[in-house]
Amino acid sequence: MTADDQGPALAPRAASVPLQLRLDATKPEARATLKALASEPRTRILELLSDRLLNVSEIAEALAMPLSTATLHVNTLEDAGLLRTEFRPGERGLQKVCQRIYDEVVIGMPRASLEEPARLVELSMPVGAYVDAEVAPTCGLAGSNGIIGFTDDPTSFYEPSHVDAKLIWFKSGYVEYQFPNRLPPQTTPDSLWLSVELCSEAPMHHPDWPSDITVTVNGVDIGTYTCPADFGGQRGVLTPEWWDTRNSQFGVLKEWRVTEEGAFIDGVPASGVRIGDLGLTSSRRIAVRISVKPDAQNVGGVNLFGSGFGNYPQDIELKLRYH
Repeated sequence: MTADDQGPALAPRAASVPLQLRLDATKPEARATLKALASEPRTRILELLSDRLLNVSEIAEALAMPLSTATLHVNTLEDAGLLRTEFRPGERGLQKVCQRIYDEVVIGMPRASLEEPARLVELSMPVGAYVDAEVAPTCGLAGSNGIIGFTDDPTSFYEPSHVDAKLIWFKSGYVEYQFPNRLPPQTTPDSLWLSVELCSEAPMHHPDWPSDITVTVNGVDIGTYTCPADFGGQRGVLTPEWWDTRNSQFGVLKEWRVTEEGAFIDGVPASGVRIGDLGLTSSRRIAVRISVKPDAQNVGGVNLFGSGFGNYPQDIELKLRYH
């Protein structure tokens, strides 16, 4: 698939934030990716493309391999979703220019308890589908085709069309989402995961702009992540072309998890909150609040990226494991 099929034109990626590809080892796409990586010539091609764009002829010359061989390897990497390509005019007709997409590949190993559909509830919530908001400028909402309401106007967060937002941002305050509680009767939850792409919120963007972003579930703070920056200057993989590259472009994919042992952010202990503290068995809804508290040490705002903005094709994802 060419870059024209996937979005904006190719451009060299900055090395500021590693872009991860997360895969489930039990899925066919994971096996295709592993097969593509199980080749020294193909890993050398990925290394060569880590900070530059090259056409297939340049790759073949740099690695001293026949052009036909380089073409086969590039096609394999492209089919596995590890490269993007586009055709550009050259001295001898069209040239196939290649870009590496990811810096890291994370493979989730199979775990029997998580592979039983009857024991795992998975829910997805668009970033614009909040039910309550109280925010302070800078703030705003963006959909697939333009701004919703007005920038730096908190009342725009109450526009009926806020549900169509793919990106929302604010300096301080919160947005709250209500997920349906799909736990079956007579069951007990033992783990909760929340995953979202986010970054700080600076005017335009800023590489050194820390912000304390807190996630609260059913009124209980489960952990605060200090994001180091507001990432911009380089278009996000999914960010639409109408959105100025001087603005926030992408975030980092963070995961909050609460178990019987405590709360964690990307596997690192975040608080002593346990799954039983969240009251999940006594309510038909799960209230999730994402906030930057006005009295936080680093009030650097937050950008929340949904599907269609940023680097990850997802909205806010919630999972519950139960027994």
